[in-house]
Amino acid sequence: MPTPLQLLAQQGTSPWLDYISREFINDGDLAGMVDDGIAGLTSNPTIFQSAIADGNTYDDQLREILQNETDPKEVFLAIAREDIRAACDLLASVYNRGDETRDGWVSLEVDPRFAHDADKTAAEAKRLHKMIDKPNLFIKIPGTQEGLTAIEETIAAEIPVNVTLLFSLQRHREAAEAYIKGLRRLRESGGDPAKVASVASFFVSRVDSEADKRLDEVGGHDDLKGKLAIANAKLAYQTYKELFSGSDWEELEAAGASPQRCLWASTSTKNPDYRDVIYVEELIGAKTVNTMPRSTIEAFMDHGRVEPTLERDVDGAKRTLEQLADAGIDYDDVVETLEREGVEKFDKSFKELFDGVAAKRDQLVTA
Repeated sequence: MPTPLQLLAQQGTSPWLDYISREFINDGDLAGMVDDGIAGLTSNPTIFQSAIADGNTYDDQLREILQNETDPKEVFLAIAREDIRAACDLLASVYNRGDETRDGWVSLEVDPRFAHDADKTAAEAKRLHKMIDKPNLFIKIPGTQEGLTAIEETIAAEIPVNVTLLFSLQRHREAAEAYIKGLRRLRESGGDPAKVASVASFFVSRVDSEADKRLDEVGGHDDLKGKLAIANAKLAYQTYKELFSGSDWEELEAAGASPQRCLWASTSTKNPDYRDVIYVEELIGAKTVNTMPRSTIEAFMDHGRVEPTLERDVDGAKRTLEQLADAGIDYDDVVETLEREGVEKFDKSFKELFDGVAAKRDQLVTA
């Protein structure tokens, strides 16, 4: 009997895991989750920070690295390289199975301190791509205004991209357009569009957290709480369908290009009043991805409902945005705030990661 994750995939939504650690890979836990239906993996600095700072799993490798390198960022990358490459190898069978929609990707993030510098982001993407040297690696690039240029440059360089930190419908559209521009440049330069792919990581639960907070401030609109995130995602999917269809796209597709799938990120439920798998159940549709932390995956495996929901009541999603505007909620300010805070949070997470590596380095050097 298929697992709930496999049933989810049958409806077109590829379940990915938002977690990584060396023990998780080496002890067979990741392989077991792949057997259950996990088809990809995303990582972030907070996950790595916890894995490196807690326990002694990485201590032997750290001692070896520290003989030649002491810069915390470079030490981290040397550690991450091993974990990311191992995860890529474990998911290679998924990547190579030849499905219509290719999965098996593993994501590694560029330094968010470069989020507003297109040239540095593109250069970092190329460095990480070369460092990992696996065909199923996604480089995560923030979908900031400057990030759009880096996305186009990176795709044109034949490097797959996971566009992260997308909250706005307009920025999501621009990220898709940057991907298409990069594909055209790649093709014109003689590159192979079939070797690249992209996902647009559209963040979900954080949108409700911000909108609900503002609804509390204005008061009197409790019926609109918990509505914006799903409506926002449903409308993003309509943008996806619009841009990745028609004669212009079909020409690129005939040359081997694949559409930039919507990836639903931040899908753990932050508000305990909401169903713990709401951001999975309400966003099920063709050629999408949902990346979940282990707790959400476990909850979905236990009691998740699988049915096509992503294109239900799209007109209602549009009305939700209108009703929120009538209630005094400024959509543009909500998503701009979330993008700014998202970059700041990732930057803070990287700093904590590097501080954790430095503390572990000092501990091992003086031991």
